[in-house]
Amino acid sequence: MTTESDHHSAYGVVIVGGGVAGLSAGTFTARHGLNTLIIDAGESLLRRNAHLENYPGFPAGINARLLLEMMQEQADNGGCDRQQTEVTVVETTSEGFAVETAGGDRYHTEYVIAATKNTTDYLAGIEDIGIIDRGKTYVDTDERGRTGVEGLYAAGRLAEKPHQAIVNAGHGAEVAVTLLEDDDRPFYHDWVAPDGYFTDRGRDLPPGCEEIDDRERRRREDESRETIREYVAEPHPDEQRTHPSLREE
Repeated sequence: MTTESDHHSAYGVVIVGGGVAGLSAGTFTARHGLNTLIIDAGESLLRRNAHLENYPGFPAGINARLLLEMMQEQADNGGCDRQQTEVTVVETTSEGFAVETAGGDRYHTEYVIAATKNTTDYLAGIEDIGIIDRGKTYVDTDERGRTGVEGLYAAGRLAEKPHQAIVNAGHGAEVAVTLLEDDDRPFYHDWVAPDGYFTDRGRDLPPGCEEIDDRERRRREDESRETIREYVAEPHPDEQRTHPSLREE
């Protein structure tokens, strides 16, 4: 995770919001080779969840803060930079967008994915973006997260998706794939195939794919089991947060 002092000034994609939608989107864009920065103010709804029980792959549920931490590591492993601070301004430039943070940093990027929950103040200076106010604010998008501004996307709750973590994670991935398609990049598979699956049939490896032999498959499987064991060996230390309206003054 980067800090305020060691940031880079230019990115292919800047994602505003480090919840499940933003982390999922970043994992996809970074693994496909786009230099990706996730800026997170630390307000993911998962931090308020007592126990997450409807996220596929966890039959007895999982600590919501633990899931968030695991997704952060996955984004890091995929090649994302992450910074914990608040984005104050996103504005258009001749080459895309400039993103400013509360710490005074300014990043230039070709694409922006807005993945905050309902916060839209940082988008106020952008023309042609549709803001929907229903007591809470949302960004008007098509089904795949495109806004009325080229290069600007919205994912998850901000794009009026339901609260469920799996819905928002899936939409974050869909928005990322949409961005990659709009960037005219080759079709993105993002999966690992057995040795020879493509090449033994005289086919080139599709973008995002790799072939591994049985030894490497076993190594990765062992590593994945060990990683999960390390994560769940002890109770997660991060305390559950309450809703702001329930906090003591």
